[in-house]
Amino acid sequence: MAIRAVLWDIDDTIFDYAGADRAGLRNHLRHEGLPDGYDTVGQALDRWEELTALHWARFAAGECDFPGQRRDRVRDFLGRALTDEEADAYFARHVAHYEAAWALFPDAVPVLDLLAGEYRHAVLSNSAFEHQDRKLRTLGVRDRFEALLCAVELGVSKPEAAAFHAACDVLGLAPHEVAYVGNEPDIDARGAADAGLHGIWLDRLRIGWPPELGGPPRGVRGRITGLAELPGLLRGDTRFGAVTGIG
Repeated sequence: MAIRAVLWDIDDTIFDYAGADRAGLRNHLRHEGLPDGYDTVGQALDRWEELTALHWARFAAGECDFPGQRRDRVRDFLGRALTDEEADAYFARHVAHYEAAWALFPDAVPVLDLLAGEYRHAVLSNSAFEHQDRKLRTLGVRDRFEALLCAVELGVSKPEAAAFHAACDVLGLAPHEVAYVGNEPDIDARGAADAGLHGIWLDRLRIGWPPELGGPPRGVRGRITGLAELPGLLRGDTRFGAVTGIG
């Protein structure tokens, strides 16, 4: 049966999260000063990125709640004990700079326009509804998606099949009628494929399928390096520039 809906990731898929996070933190550090233990701003930016991945993984595994992963990120980044209120205040000051740098990838709106008449669209994110709904509204694309589901409210996160199936249920479609587009080869493309959806990996950095994952599973529809390639891949027509190989 043909694909009837596209289920989207947000961060680093349609929204340039990494770019906004680094630009925001750089501006934040201009105001706050470089914390002890860092020789350069670049070193601090790399450490923040590392801690973000670490504490998001803890949150996804159910080891902490959403506010807790933020507070622990700040404590580890600054290298000192902070009360919840102190950690929240530091993170809030960072968020102000981060939000000022928010931007969609240039290819996001054009492909949403192109696909609007052919497919239904929804979002599945490993974040919280409040944050992602506000983000999409601020960026002017919330009305492009008929549903927005997030891990905090679902109580389950990608790559667990239940997260993908919850989105399919909201759409009233079977998993094989839905394609999932995301920037992570494991939790997005592979997770979706394992759940019975068509997993599509958006490899903007052109790194190729990580060998440690043992190759893409059955059901991964393909790899693209930009969203302009997505329509061709969905239609199964490589004349549109779709990169159907995974390596």
